[in-house]
Amino acid sequence: MAKLKLGPLIDDKPVKVTIELPAALHRDLVAYAEVLARENRQDISDPSKLIAPMLARFIQTDRGFAKARRGQGPQKTDPAES
Repeated sequence: MAKLKLGPLIDDKPVKVTIELPAALHRDLVAYAEVLARENRQDISDPSKLIAPMLARFIQTDRGFAKARRGQGPQKTDPAES
């Protein structure tokens, strides 16, 4: 059985975001949902429900982002504020 980065989906109150995906990425998302459903014995009727946990997992495992987030305070937008 494949070791996927996503586990079972957690039901949480969503914030609606609309995006367009390239067709190839959508096909991959549908295939990923099928594998995840088999692995976790969980019905995934809407593959778009995977997008949020995938993004969350990506952010959680991005070491560069974690380092930047820990090492820097709020970003200044105006160089004259320095």
